[in-house]
Amino acid sequence: MSDRILAVADLGLVPYGEALARQRLLADDRIAGRLPHDTLLLLEHPPVVTLGRGTKNTSLPMDPEALRRRGIDVFEIERGGDVTYHGPGQLVGYPIFDLTQHRQDLHWFLRQLEEALIVALGTLGIPGERRAGFTGVWTAGRKIASIGIHVRQWVTWHGFALNVTTDLAAFDLIVPCGIPNVVMTSVQKEQAHGRTGAQEHSAARLAAAVREAVVAGFVKTFAFSGTTAQTPTR
Repeated sequence: MSDRILAVADLGLVPYGEALARQRLLADDRIAGRLPHDTLLLLEHPPVVTLGRGTKNTSLPMDPEALRRRGIDVFEIERGGDVTYHGPGQLVGYPIFDLTQHRQDLHWFLRQLEEALIVALGTLGIPGERRAGFTGVWTAGRKIASIGIHVRQWVTWHGFALNVTTDLAAFDLIVPCGIPNVVMTSVQKEQAHGRTGAQEHSAARLAAAVREAVVAGFVKTFAFSGTTAQTPTR
């Protein structure tokens, strides 16, 4: 294991625009050497639909203004991938990583993000899997996590959204990740199927367990020597 430390910042519920601005500032700091460690931001968003660079016209059947009238923000952003939804009950993670300290390969980084989540789901009794030709994590053919990133000078931002107790009906407003007929699922729903043998937990306890599993998955997959808590100042 390396001597690299992962700084983890738990931010709670953060409006999407505020989180996006914070990511960009932290990425600038990491590029300039002012941020000494790779940093993982963990948070939730109020309801929002984000449109990545690969968004197709068919992926957003509803007009953005109609979504806003429903209280759902819409953002066009620089990350790769298609359209996705964020909302309460998701664990959203934004890794601000310097890939010169790991491997300068974006495909490798995407597979590593998938692996970190697969490792985390495994500790929760849920068998995570990949789907050929797509980025993200599935379980038994159902999609449980979406991934999309951006990189500049080998520093990454944007990241993943893992459905924990998410209201899955919200995904009916879009074509998630541009995949027709995709079935979305969550940690809570998979555990309720009884396939995992896990005990039923309150939403707060489940969120805490998932957060712990995800951090451990990142430490293992990216070979960090440990973690430190960090509250970004910008």
